[in-house]
Amino acid sequence: MALLDDIVPPPGIVRTLCLSNFAKTAGHGVLMAVSVLFFTRTVGIPAEQVGLALSIGAALAMAASIPAGRLADVVGPRNTTVGFLMLLGVFVGAYAFVESFAGLVVVTSLALMAESSTDAARGALIAGLIPQEDRVRAWSYMRAVSNLGVTLGAAAGAVALWFDNRPAYVGLLIAGGLMFLVAGGAYLTVPSVDPAPKENTGPRWVVLRDLPYAAVALLNSVLVMNVAILTVALPIWITTQTSAPKWLYSAILILNTIMVVLFQVRAGKGSEDVRGGARTLRRCGVLLAVCCALFALAADRPVWVAVAALLAGAVVHVIGEMLYSAGSWSLAFGLAPDHAQGQYQGMFGMSTQLGSMVTPALATLLIVRLGWPAWMVFAALLLGAGLAAPAVAAWAERTRRPAPDTGAEAAVA
Repeated sequence: MALLDDIVPPPGIVRTLCLSNFAKTAGHGVLMAVSVLFFTRTVGIPAEQVGLALSIGAALAMAASIPAGRLADVVGPRNTTVGFLMLLGVFVGAYAFVESFAGLVVVTSLALMAESSTDAARGALIAGLIPQEDRVRAWSYMRAVSNLGVTLGAAAGAVALWFDNRPAYVGLLIAGGLMFLVAGGAYLTVPSVDPAPKENTGPRWVVLRDLPYAAVALLNSVLVMNVAILTVALPIWITTQTSAPKWLYSAILILNTIMVVLFQVRAGKGSEDVRGGARTLRRCGVLLAVCCALFALAADRPVWVAVAALLAGAVVHVIGEMLYSAGSWSLAFGLAPDHAQGQYQGMFGMSTQLGSMVTPALATLLIVRLGWPAWMVFAALLLGAGLAAPAVAAWAERTRRPAPDTGAEAAVA
């Protein structure tokens, strides 16, 4: 019964947030499965140009995060979130009509900017809807259902891959866009959150002056490498440097999904405040370093040793991954002032995008050139970031200030 409570979100706002996130991540699953192959095989855009378009879009998306969060603070996060999700759905549907590299750059840039803007505004919305002590648990439910959404979306994408023709790809891309529209519509059923009170004094872009929070975000950029380690580094490693069968990677992904769905909510316990979140990130860094060592152990070993090391590393990885999620949510929200949650979530989202953008190229370069020592490089980075988290979070917590006086407060005085 307790395990069921950790899987099924409670009724009310949290369940609505989860249903929206399920639709959103199902759309992502469709994109992950079919978009690149559609552009390269059907439209005929070279793979190098597709990668360049994605890189351009990712850079613009990072630049959009903080302004989008600021917009959510000023006009209210619920309608801002809905608006950006609707735009995201339109732009994803527009992928189906891309015919050239220039068109791909434009549509990809718009879609990725809308996505990063959605994440910043949604962070402010959740901060306004959910009390601080319940936010990690709410995000844990959302992440658990997101794994189901991505899996089902990717399974739907497999249908298009089986047919491998333009109508199938176009139909799936439009369907993926519709899923984002559904996700946006779901937010119309939650209570509206008022705009942040207007500050009478102080900088408008306060997050840009918050060095301790930027340091926490930098640690997040390192620890988020765990995602690309699983999705980029590990399949390359298994297929080029170990004797393990290639299908093992699919088994590891399934194992990862099942464990996140079953245990993400439980992994978040103890991370409800900043200090708990920082301790969780410290444990995360240690476990992720151990998983890197286990992956390295699989090099040039007999098949059974390689399989055992990779599976053990995968289990340790997913535990570290779940702890990372819980700890990062705790610090992202707990260290952000309520009057500027949008721009702070934009900053934290930008740090996540930075780590996610750098890691694939870094992982590929290191594994190809160094072999197993590449895992030691990642282990050192992840361990260092995890061990530094409590001290950096404590510094950031000491520097928090109360929200600036508002006009209403001044009138009351």
